[in-house]
Amino acid sequence: MLYDTVPAEARRNDALDDVRSATLDRARWLLDLLDRGRAEYRLAFGSHRGEYRRLEELHAGIRTEIDEGLATRSGGELRAAALSLLLVARPDGSGVWHYRDRVASLISHQRGWTPDEVAVMLLRVGEYRAGHWLAEALGAVLDAVDRLDTDGRRAVTPHLRQAYRRLMAAEVGADVRGRLGRRLRALLPDDAAAGMPDELIPGDAPWATALREHADTAPTPELAELVRHLASPSGPRPSQRWRRTCLALSEAASARGTTAEMLRALAEDPPLCSRTDGAPAPWHGDGFHLHYVVGQNDGDLARGVVWAAALTAGPATAGHLTALALRTGGPGSDVIDDLKLAGAAINALAAIDDPAALEDLWRLQTKLKHRALLKQLATALATAAARQGITPGQLIERSVPGHGLAPDGSLVRELAGHRARVAIEDAVTVRLTFTGPDGRTSRTAPAAVKARCADELDELKLLAKQVRATLSGERARLEALMSAGRTWRYEEWRRHYRDHPVTGVLTRGLIWEARDAEGYWHAVAPLSEPVGEPSQMRLWHPVHASPDAIATWRAHVVAAGLRQPFKQAFREIYLPTPAEEETGVYSNRFAAHIVDYPRLYALFKERGWQADFLGNHYGGHDGLARGEFGDGGWRACLHHEPAGFDAGYAPDHAATDQVRFERRDGRRWRETPLAEVPPLVFSEAMRDVDLFVGVTSIAADPTWTDRGEDRYDAYWRAASFGELTANAEIRREALQRIVPRLRIADRCTLEGRYLTVRGDLTTYRIHLGSANVLMAPDDAYLCIVPARRKADDRGVFLPFEDDRLALILSKAALLAADSRITDPTILRQIERAAR
Repeated sequence: MLYDTVPAEARRNDALDDVRSATLDRARWLLDLLDRGRAEYRLAFGSHRGEYRRLEELHAGIRTEIDEGLATRSGGELRAAALSLLLVARPDGSGVWHYRDRVASLISHQRGWTPDEVAVMLLRVGEYRAGHWLAEALGAVLDAVDRLDTDGRRAVTPHLRQAYRRLMAAEVGADVRGRLGRRLRALLPDDAAAGMPDELIPGDAPWATALREHADTAPTPELAELVRHLASPSGPRPSQRWRRTCLALSEAASARGTTAEMLRALAEDPPLCSRTDGAPAPWHGDGFHLHYVVGQNDGDLARGVVWAAALTAGPATAGHLTALALRTGGPGSDVIDDLKLAGAAINALAAIDDPAALEDLWRLQTKLKHRALLKQLATALATAAARQGITPGQLIERSVPGHGLAPDGSLVRELAGHRARVAIEDAVTVRLTFTGPDGRTSRTAPAAVKARCADELDELKLLAKQVRATLSGERARLEALMSAGRTWRYEEWRRHYRDHPVTGVLTRGLIWEARDAEGYWHAVAPLSEPVGEPSQMRLWHPVHASPDAIATWRAHVVAAGLRQPFKQAFREIYLPTPAEEETGVYSNRFAAHIVDYPRLYALFKERGWQADFLGNHYGGHDGLARGEFGDGGWRACLHHEPAGFDAGYAPDHAATDQVRFERRDGRRWRETPLAEVPPLVFSEAMRDVDLFVGVTSIAADPTWTDRGEDRYDAYWRAASFGELTANAEIRREALQRIVPRLRIADRCTLEGRYLTVRGDLTTYRIHLGSANVLMAPDDAYLCIVPARRKADDRGVFLPFEDDRLALILSKAALLAADSRITDPTILRQIERAAR
């Protein structure tokens, strides 16, 4: 019988045993009822093993009887019933645990709880082993603590502290732990709060060393209050009141240096390891280990430290905040993601009103890839921009670091009698060179420089690396502006674009349009200056230009031997088709393609699209990739799905489907008919989708037919030699201008969708979309596998970067001299076709 065993089991040999005994005695009716239910449960379970419906019926009947018994009682009897349920409930297979759902309701609705009763409940809850059971019961018990007066809370303070320590050690979700932890801290009386909250300070985390030492040497009430305050913020951006209090407490506790050192340790010190420091709950490892910066239980304090350091030390913390954001949220980090900590670093950085901090925000925008962090970064930039009365776009372009370079994009230093020069040579190249007294230039540091100026040499190498990263980020940012339709005041454009030491190198290689005093727009050639001083400037886009103007600019780029920073003059144009006008809200232009899924997913990330990952998990069969355009005001959505699962967790191939468009409406996105999508946005979005399909389609795999697979063979043949996409049409137009300049021009002819090459042994047709080859006389397929290195264009000038175009030219040069081919695999195929 429960009444015979529970009182003995409930004894703890402490001052509260009498409370437990009296409670159980007062609720004997409930114990008898639970005991009968337990006996029926065991009998039913033994007789009807696996018949869970029968067991649930028994539970429902007992719950009904409990509810009827509770309805006839009030006051102390109801409190005794709630406390008794806490004392007897345990996951022991007896079925009693199934009635614990009555506890929360009873505790929350009862008044008159005594401090001793609350203490018994807090102690009992702390005994639950499973974290989710502990959290479930603790939330209800804290409702009773809320109803105690100041003296009552003071009486249960030791038990509140013990419950807090138990909660921090339990495997509980971060959101639940944070919510309950904040409630526990808020319930501590003011005089109890004066003591140092040791449970909040990590005992073995290196990043908290400075705080532990401060607490040991100067355990003042002000420091104790500061520690509690640091652990109190729950969101990514604490309130202004929290910030003011943090500044005051940091000053009163003389903790400015402490929080600054803790931030440095978070950003730089070796991480924690799950093998030696324990895994961050609720993670479980099996056979491998991980590294992390902050344990899950200490996240609130760490985020508070980040903000305290930024508020008290200001610009001096910008570098550490940036490093911490990249460490805990950037790609390629050596620790697991901690998006809350990274978000705190981002938002604290945005709160620093200093140009260096703004430059660091710019760096983060070019490096972070995680969707949640990018959203926080966008909010942080908007906040920082509003503080200056400008738009986020203006803030970004004004924050691009110049790295101390001269207007021509170079920096010169004298080292050991040599002239060291860091220079931006073109849109993708940054070089460090050394010129000796004899005038010779080398890319390798001379021995004298290495020996006598090692530190300065390291600084220049780091500078070159930083400039290279900035150049790459600016190249991507400027290309994204092709869908924005933005205009700039001429003076603003000149300062932040044309004359910027990094951005200027890219700006001067593009076609711009200048608006004159009469309001007319005039295109300005690359490397040229606009006539006079126009009022406004904007990027030229071929979607708004006439066919004659486009042809003129393309001829100019080729004649000048100019490779633009990105494809602009030769940029593809995508306009809605009659079929898309008929469907109205979606496009099937790029549907039903079979693509290499791992490559597709990687390309999504590279192009800044956010995508759900396909796989054998819930929801993993419905793929949706989203890319933002038009300065974030529009979004294109590419639907795709697995094309079967060959093996493993994720599919090897995917099938593309519809493209739809959405317009931003406040915080929401609204699906929009294609006819309402701005031409710039539509063209740029469809260009990305064309790129995804063109690069990852299995039609681009020259070895597909050699695998012995026929599942997608029909698609492969149709796509490999089918009609040209807009991307391939641009490739054809470029070849029209390039081929006459080739040494093999007399052997090459453009015929429809092919480049026809006359060899010594036979004639070949190279498809301009897939770069796959057919051989005369019966169009036999010729498999030529390109080297793993980037396709070689054999020194031929290309007006834009295009691996497929370079591959076509490389194959053309090879096949025009087919009598000199030595590769036996290729020769066997040619000889077989010539028979």
